[in-house]
Amino acid sequence: MKKKNLIIIASVVLLGIAAVIVALIFGRNHTNKQDFQVEAAAQPGAVTRIFMADKDNHQMLLTYQSDSLWLVDNKYPASYPKVDMLLETLAEMRVRSVVNKAAVEGVTKIMAARSIKVEVYYNDYRIKLFKGKIRLFRHEKCDVIYVGHDTQDMMATYMYREGDKTPCVVYIPGFRGCLSPRFVVDALAWRSHAITDLPVQRIAKVELQIPSMPQESFSIEREGDGFVMNLSNPPSRANGFDTARVAQLLSSFVKLNFDEFVKAVPKAELDTTFRSAPRTILRVTDTEGNTSEVKTYVKYANPDDLQNMPDTAMYNVFDLNRLYAVVNNKDTVLIQYYVFDNILQPASFFLGRDKSFFAR
Repeated sequence: MKKKNLIIIASVVLLGIAAVIVALIFGRNHTNKQDFQVEAAAQPGAVTRIFMADKDNHQMLLTYQSDSLWLVDNKYPASYPKVDMLLETLAEMRVRSVVNKAAVEGVTKIMAARSIKVEVYYNDYRIKLFKGKIRLFRHEKCDVIYVGHDTQDMMATYMYREGDKTPCVVYIPGFRGCLSPRFVVDALAWRSHAITDLPVQRIAKVELQIPSMPQESFSIEREGDGFVMNLSNPPSRANGFDTARVAQLLSSFVKLNFDEFVKAVPKAELDTTFRSAPRTILRVTDTEGNTSEVKTYVKYANPDDLQNMPDTAMYNVFDLNRLYAVVNNKDTVLIQYYVFDNILQPASFFLGRDKSFFAR
């Protein structure tokens, strides 16, 4: 009798597990639910890849490396704040309403012409019991979402998820605005703007060359537990320096970012600015021997007028806020004087003399 009871209990347990497995494998229809979100996006490290493509054949891939590093197209570090916002968006999206039958055809036609396909790959488990405390059979899963146009009130966005019957109007509760700007198929828009992120204890050497003023070129180098200052032309050791200004210089390399990528340099500046020697050449080497280089070039306020100006060195033709920079001989970017003001200064500044606005 006991044996028969055990068989019955075991059969019931197996049937229950089988039902759970079937429910998990075959999924559910989300159309009439409010949970349009990708739940895995709220779990650190669960999302492994995010692929986006638009109707103009532009594509972009974000790949997870660690909790603090994502890569764009498997090459470039991604902007963590932007990736974090995207993950928050995927985790918090909700259905405001399902598109009614009368509007489905029109919304579908617009989305077919200009929507963005978003593939979200994440780790999931075929069996999750006791509110996820027991998880078995991990596998990679993919949710495919089509992000369409925004609603007329600009408070939500039309989206369609593969497997649903109709498109939905999707929003984030408590957020006033549409969601489409968060899904951009542009690799540059997702790339990190970081130049360096070095605390003082990881800096081995800072070198600044000023081609137009070689006597003002210098380097700050680690020596034991401190730093020394060397002048470049002629080569010599500086007899003391302003420790406060040098300390401020060394502390500037934590989260040092540029402003934005330059997608197209005006022809006038290609023919003048970038054919000249850089205004400054900055190199920062860490204690592991890795060097980052930034070459700066003056930016003119109205580059189209350069060819008609008799004296392009006039102060009032310069952009007073930003200048060009080429990072590691690869990317042309814009940097702000405000951010680099403590860095791009001549040797005389760090020797305690009057401040020189040579970069302007």
